[in-house]
Amino acid sequence: MEFSIATLLAQFVDDKLVAGKNLEKKLGCEDEVSIQKLQITLNALEKIGVLVKERGKYRRVYEDDVVEAKLRCSSKGFCFAIQDEENADDIYVRESHLSNAWNGDRVFVKIIKEGSRRRSPEGEVKLILERSNPSLLATITTKEEKYRAIPLDDRLLFELDLQENGQDLEAALEHLVHVSVLRYPLGQHPPLGNVTKVLGSDAEEAADVDIISCKHDLPQDFPEKALAATAKLPNARIPAAEIKRRQDLRDKLTFSIEAESNLSNTHWVENAFTLEKTEDENWQLGIHITDVAHYIEQDGILDRIARKRGTAVNLRKQVLPLFPEKVSKLCSLIPGKNRLTISVTITIDPQGNIIEYTIAPTVITVDHQLTYQETQALISKDKKPSKKLAPLVAILKELFFTLSPVVKAQRLQRGGLEVSTPEINSLYKDEGRLGTILGVATLPVHSMLTELTILAGKVVAEHLQALELPGIYCTQAEPDVEDLEDLLKLGSNLGLELDLDIEGNVTSQDYQRLTEQFATSSAVMVLNYLLQSTFKPVKYLTEPGKHFGLAYEDGYTHYISPGQRYIDLIIQRILKAVFEHGRDRRHSRAKNGVDLTSSSCHGQINWKVLPPNLQEQLETDIQTELPFLNDREKQAEDAEKDLAGLKKAEQMKERTGKIFEGLITGVQSYGFFVEIEDLLVEGLVHVSSLKDDWYEYRSRNSCLVGRKNRTAYRLGDRVEVEVKSVDYYRQQIDLVTVGGGSEARNGDWEEE
Repeated sequence: MEFSIATLLAQFVDDKLVAGKNLEKKLGCEDEVSIQKLQITLNALEKIGVLVKERGKYRRVYEDDVVEAKLRCSSKGFCFAIQDEENADDIYVRESHLSNAWNGDRVFVKIIKEGSRRRSPEGEVKLILERSNPSLLATITTKEEKYRAIPLDDRLLFELDLQENGQDLEAALEHLVHVSVLRYPLGQHPPLGNVTKVLGSDAEEAADVDIISCKHDLPQDFPEKALAATAKLPNARIPAAEIKRRQDLRDKLTFSIEAESNLSNTHWVENAFTLEKTEDENWQLGIHITDVAHYIEQDGILDRIARKRGTAVNLRKQVLPLFPEKVSKLCSLIPGKNRLTISVTITIDPQGNIIEYTIAPTVITVDHQLTYQETQALISKDKKPSKKLAPLVAILKELFFTLSPVVKAQRLQRGGLEVSTPEINSLYKDEGRLGTILGVATLPVHSMLTELTILAGKVVAEHLQALELPGIYCTQAEPDVEDLEDLLKLGSNLGLELDLDIEGNVTSQDYQRLTEQFATSSAVMVLNYLLQSTFKPVKYLTEPGKHFGLAYEDGYTHYISPGQRYIDLIIQRILKAVFEHGRDRRHSRAKNGVDLTSSSCHGQINWKVLPPNLQEQLETDIQTELPFLNDREKQAEDAEKDLAGLKKAEQMKERTGKIFEGLITGVQSYGFFVEIEDLLVEGLVHVSSLKDDWYEYRSRNSCLVGRKNRTAYRLGDRVEVEVKSVDYYRQQIDLVTVGGGSEARNGDWEEE
């Protein structure tokens, strides 16, 4: 059974009846066994009152005291159920009320005790909707003459019986293994698992990509049926009839700019660009996005697998893609090859204002493919380019020296951010998961190109709203004021005059000023790194909302990566529905229609652009898929951060015993955190390692103060530290001081 109860229930929207046949199609139940399992699940949900059957169709039943949530458990056994709704109460769940649910599972929780101002509401798990641990990392041991797997995650408080299945488990004793769960706990029966891979003698021995993939349940390979489906895809030759249906842009000088890692790692080149000057001295910027929707049949096997993955995951040297490699080879914008695209052509005036735009199906041919480094070199050279490259270099200089700066000025005026970073590891040319533009001092063309690509997401979102189409909007809430307090105190202790009033809500303009002030500090990289940690995650909604990092108030969407982000593919399908089924006039008797591909039609439409059935189906599909896709984005973000943490732990393990200078970036009663500036690696100096005195914690001044020697360790102090030990899997780095700190001040002794 490939679907979960959560995925099944997501098909029920707005109290509507849903036919069993429709559920079979949406959930990919193609054989008798899958159909039978679906029917058993429907019968069970009907029996417990989650569904009701009317006239052969099913309707979802809602209860006021039952909420959907995700479990977040502690190693002590108790859990909190976290609701999807912003600012909703977390619900306390005792271990005895978990009903065999595990950390991370999506569940229905019944409220059994209302909360108060001082106490969270209490609940019990009524139904497990989706398991978050279909597999896990564990070590093998023996108990009562049976092989057992003990999860590495200490929030999973159980052991699994292991099915030997012809494997030599004796040789794998005390080793780190990947275990697939064959059976979850059932009554008095413990969970049952099967070892799928022995990763190594311990976490340090295992490959980091294996650890991350297993820990976050990320598939590294595609099933045979998906690979078989790629054989049925058309070849790369585009029929003449298809070219005739599109705008032919093959005569325009077209180029792509990619990160070197993307070219070697993902095989996906999704975007290409054109730039022309109009007669009235405006620019016409073309952003051409590969037409993945043309090749991937909706609800087909490749589509269902891509939807389940949600997004490509960037594990540095390896990318876990959305589609098999043959799809990328078919769709990627390869130089010299005709390719189908959806082109966003934006007319921009000399001040950087968008005058008009079109979004239309096109066919292009890429003339030049460059890396960021090659682009930087081409526009930086003073010598005359070769005859072949001269036209391209002229366009690149216009793009990066003239157009991008005026677009950037517009962003700065509204308060949009750019944060300095030593490196960028993103698959996307827009702002990606962080929600803000990242700038690398040694490679400015990267952020300058991002200034332009985010315009595509902005105009597509505007077009969806103007035509009253279903849509998915990329939003980002403002950071919490509390998350900034220590950072502001750190900046102040470093001598910066930060004029930020944090009594009210934080605005993007406030953050913009902070980045400008941080730029004057010698600790700019650390400050910007810590600033990034205060950003709220990007969230996708069906209604336009604010985007903090880009300072957009009225709607923005992700659109330029349909081969690596499933949400972008959904947006592409909505636009293609307009191209193929959109009504350009109120009724057939009207002589003239509007141009649905152009912003010129905005304000002229007083009819439904799409047929009602299609509009309703798109709306239902979006509402159905969005919660799951938001979860997948979070899963991918966690995995990428986890890998970065492992890399840092590995880096510091090799440096055990070495001495570094660092900056104190956090102080607690149990010790202080030190950021090693050159490496952007954080470690903890535990208070028990400070043997020279008895240190007292003063939270008001964020410092630890020695009673006798009057040495203080406060935010912003520079200290010399030695790497004492590293726990690779938990990514914990223990440090000891060998010098630094500062002299205590009178105020440091004030009682709290």
